[in-house]
Amino acid sequence: MVFSVVSTALEFINNSETSTVTEFVLLGFPGCQEMQSFLFSLFFVIYVFTIIGNGTIVFAVRLDKRLHTPMYILLGKFAFLEILYVTSTVPNMLVNFLSERKTISFVGCFLQFYFFTSLGTTEAYFLCIMAYDRYLAICRPLHYPTIMTPQLCYILMSFCWVFGFLSYSVSTVQLSQLPFCGPNIINHFLCDMDPLMALSCAPAPITEIVFYILSSLIIILTLLYICGSYMLLLIAVLKVPLAAGRQAFSTCGSHLTVVCLFFGALLAMYVSPTTDNPAAIQKIITLFYSVVTPFLNPLIYSLRNKEMKAALKKVLRIE
Repeated sequence: MVFSVVSTALEFINNSETSTVTEFVLLGFPGCQEMQSFLFSLFFVIYVFTIIGNGTIVFAVRLDKRLHTPMYILLGKFAFLEILYVTSTVPNMLVNFLSERKTISFVGCFLQFYFFTSLGTTEAYFLCIMAYDRYLAICRPLHYPTIMTPQLCYILMSFCWVFGFLSYSVSTVQLSQLPFCGPNIINHFLCDMDPLMALSCAPAPITEIVFYILSSLIIILTLLYICGSYMLLLIAVLKVPLAAGRQAFSTCGSHLTVVCLFFGALLAMYVSPTTDNPAAIQKIITLFYSVVTPFLNPLIYSLRNKEMKAALKKVLRIE
C-alpha cells in the first residue's frame, strides 16, 4: 500500500506544472566507450554473483531444517533484502553503461530514490534485530528459546519492512514537489538527495534539513543500539572461560563485519558533511554500501559459519 501511495503521488506531481523537467541524465562514471564496456562487465559480474550468493543463502536456510532457527531465519531474510537492495540501483546503472543518453524518467528517478533509501533503512533495522538475537542467545541463553520464537522473529521482521518503507515516504514526496526547471544532469549513478537538491530551481532548506536529521537519527540510533548490544555481549563473554567465550562470540563475527562495512559508509555519506566533497568521492562511498556490502555478504557469512557452509554444500550438492 505504501508503494502505491508514493507512486500515485509521484505520478500526480509529474503531471502537474511544478516542474518542466520530465527526465534526468545520470552521468554515472566518466570514461570512453571501452571504459564503459569494462565497467559494465565488472558490475555485471558483481551483480550476478550478489544475486547468486545471496539467493543461495536464502535457499539454504529454506531447505535445510537445521537452519530453521531465528538466527538463520534472520540471515535468510537479510540475504533476500540484499538482493532487493542491490537491484534498486545496479540494473539501471548497467543499462546506462551501454547507453549514450543515460536518462531516467522523472517518476523513475524518485521511485529509485524511495526504494533505495527505504531498503537501506530496512537493512539498518534488520541489523538491529540480528544484534538483539545474538544478545539474547549469549546473555540470556536459558530464556532464549522462549523469548526469540519464530513467531516473534517474523513479527520483528515485519516491523522492519513497514517502518523501513514509511521512514522516507514523506521526504520523497516533498523532494519531488520541488520545481525542477533545468538543467537535469545528475553527476551520480543513482538519484540521491544531494544531487537532486542541487538541481532544484528553488531552495528548500527545510526539506533538506528534515531529510538529514531523519537520516542521522536512524543511522546513529540503530548503530548505538547495535554497539550497546555488543557491549553487553562482550561483558557477558568476559565472565566465562576463555575457550567458551571465544566460541560464543564467534557467532557474532560475521554480523559485526557487515555492521562495520555498512554503517561506516553510511556515516561518511549521510552524517558527516559531504556537500563539499568531490562527486567522485560521493560515488565511491555510495558504491561501497549499495553494491560492495551486498556483494561481500555471502562471503562473510559462509566463510565464518560452519553450519552455513554445510548447508550451502548441501544445496550446491558439493561433497
